[in-house]
Amino acid sequence: MGPLAFILVSGLLYFQADGSRLRQEDSPPRIVEHPSDLIVSKGEPATLNCKAEGRPTPTVEWYKDGERVETDKDDPRSHRMLLPSGSLFFLRIVHGRRSKPDEGAYVCVARNYLGEAVSRNASLEVACES
Repeated sequence: MGPLAFILVSGLLYFQADGSRLRQEDSPPRIVEHPSDLIVSKGEPATLNCKAEGRPTPTVEWYKDGERVETDKDDPRSHRMLLPSGSLFFLRIVHGRRSKPDEGAYVCVARNYLGEAVSRNASLEVACES
């Protein structure tokens, strides 16, 4: 016989499949501040905002063009930082003739054990120098 799972019915307690109790006040993540499109000059700092709510507090990850964004937490040499709020901060926008590592479409994903929420897409473009 498989593990039992109890479900919340009319405010009664419920349990996960592993038997641990879920608190009634727990809630899945939801994005309360979505990132906005940015046009930034090369070498300048920039911030893509993202704020999520949920209980327990969700973790936030960023994806650029479908690939997970490495931040200073993953690589101390990174020029990108994940702020406590969930926003993605660029110390300076990197943009070269052959390599454009910061330009692209970004989404933030907030997760806790109850699920995940994905923000709207935001594009980061590097302003052309005249």
